[in-house]
Amino acid sequence: MDTTPQNSRDLTLLEQIEKDPDISQASMAQQLGVAVGTVNWHLKRLVSKGYVKVKRAQRKKLRYIITPEGIALRARLTVEYVERSLYLYRDTRKNVTDLIDELRESGYDSVHISGSNLGPDDLVDICRLTCLEQNIALVDDPILPKLQIKGKNIELVYTE
Repeated sequence: MDTTPQNSRDLTLLEQIEKDPDISQASMAQQLGVAVGTVNWHLKRLVSKGYVKVKRAQRKKLRYIITPEGIALRARLTVEYVERSLYLYRDTRKNVTDLIDELRESGYDSVHISGSNLGPDDLVDICRLTCLEQNIALVDDPILPKLQIKGKNIELVYTE
């Protein structure tokens, strides 16, 4: 399973084109958070591989059409994305469950979740759900042991 950022970008571009065949490269670039030149490069590559066709809709306006091969690529990339997401969910859940077992063995029934990225993050949500399912109270007490999230890693940290 190829999980390159390029595949993720290709999937996003194909989804955007499917939603709006008249979308501009500038709009795609803005939605992706990349330069227009990056979108242009990816689109040229998708066109050269036969996944997308380009037709002139107006003098300066282009229309992008996903070919049958492009539809098949989008389906494959979508399946890969779902598989990666499920793997991340299952792996994270197993790791957190193991850490909860360790927490219980140490005599605790509550935990503090912390990390540098505590915004709306999938890993934080998985940690919270797993704790709730395991009857571990979530508290905002930095003195208690904490599930420390660092990037994609989660560890149990005891404060003494």
